[in-house]
Amino acid sequence: MVFSSLIFLYMFLPLCLLAVWLTPKTSVQNAILLVFSLFFYAWGEPIYVVLMITTSFVIWLSSFFLNRSRSKGKRRFWLIVAIVIALSSLAYFKYAGFFVEILNVIPFINFKVPDISLPIGISFYTFQALTYIIDLYRGEIAMQRSFWRFLLYVALFPQLIAGPIVRYADVEVQLSKRRITLNGVTSGIGRFLAGLAKKVLIANYAAEIVEVCLESDHFGQISSATAILGILAYAIQIYFDFSGYSDMAIGLGYMFGFHFLENFNYPYISSTITEFWRRWHISLSTFFRDYLYIPLGGNRRHRIRNTFIVWFLTGLWHGASINFVIWGLYYFAILMFERTFILPAKTRIPKVFGHLLTMLAVLFGWSIFYFTEPTGFFTFMGRLFAPGLAGFADIEAQILWRQHLVFIIIAIIGSTPLLPWLKIRLKRPLNRIASSRVGTVLQPLGVVLLLLVCTASLAASSYNPFIYFRF
Repeated sequence: MVFSSLIFLYMFLPLCLLAVWLTPKTSVQNAILLVFSLFFYAWGEPIYVVLMITTSFVIWLSSFFLNRSRSKGKRRFWLIVAIVIALSSLAYFKYAGFFVEILNVIPFINFKVPDISLPIGISFYTFQALTYIIDLYRGEIAMQRSFWRFLLYVALFPQLIAGPIVRYADVEVQLSKRRITLNGVTSGIGRFLAGLAKKVLIANYAAEIVEVCLESDHFGQISSATAILGILAYAIQIYFDFSGYSDMAIGLGYMFGFHFLENFNYPYISSTITEFWRRWHISLSTFFRDYLYIPLGGNRRHRIRNTFIVWFLTGLWHGASINFVIWGLYYFAILMFERTFILPAKTRIPKVFGHLLTMLAVLFGWSIFYFTEPTGFFTFMGRLFAPGLAGFADIEAQILWRQHLVFIIIAIIGSTPLLPWLKIRLKRPLNRIASSRVGTVLQPLGVVLLLLVCTASLAASSYNPFIYFRF
């Protein structure tokens, strides 16, 4: 089940909200949320809900023994047990086939590649559960003595299958004591609908452009302008798809009394790659920083080695394919170059120039990310840099750009903080309108209208899954 489905919007979510809102006790709310969350996950993959529960139980049980141990050695032992078992499960389901394919490259080796379906969200909920036992080992949190409460933390449906990666420390208190307020609910509804609009009205439309440009029958003959439009549309799609999901997750959290941290902060306005990764998928970046990079030594020792390991694993985390590994190592190389040559001279580089170079580097990175097969990537590069063969912009490219230019401009504006800035600048007149009789009618009317537009788009569109579900 996905957030942008009619079943979720008009059946699952209303029933869950009604059941929780009519229950004053947090313990009963937790039980209701847990049942709905397990049903939500089991809707698509009934078998793998057992895997999620088992992984959660192993980590929780290890934390029980870790908490009882007094010696540092025993505490470390139970931490390692939990990490190894959790990551072994992730490695088997996500990477077994990939590793076998690599082994088969060796002469005289020809193992059968296992056909293992990937449990949705396994990368997210595994990392999320690990934050709990690692922070417990560090003494930063208290043990959660209720397994069912811990399972709710792992399985909570707003952030279960595509993040953000919520640390246990951030919701520790909210799991046992939280308040559902009118302001929280109204803010949550607004945030959820904003994310839904991002996904349905922008990301899905961008996906159609990507398909026309980069997955056409004559892909090998497209012009440079068509290739540029395709990768630009993919950059729009992946941003609005993933940030839209994060917005919906944060909004749902508000509706149930939870407060999740932000996961995106307008990454496409960055003037350096370092800044870009501080703004993009913040929960994953901070996870690798706090649980891998800093423990390895951070900037204090072996910085290049530490950065290499982090970006190799960041690429591998995104998928069992060589292009994701190359994508991660690409950012390792870019960041090393940037730290050595760009950042020391940042004050002397015009910000516009830095932003342009950053976006070109990001777009090139998305081309590595998009094409899972090397042939597709090299064909794309050939079309991108060969205007002399097909002309920079043939008739097809001209038609496509004319059809989609307005959408591209609107999407680019929507990926910047321009609209929030205007909202702040116009705060007084907007507040006067909101508090007027007209405003009290227009606000709920606008919410309903946006929901209806998204619903109509969902009913008419064939493309709907989230990109990050496969990670």
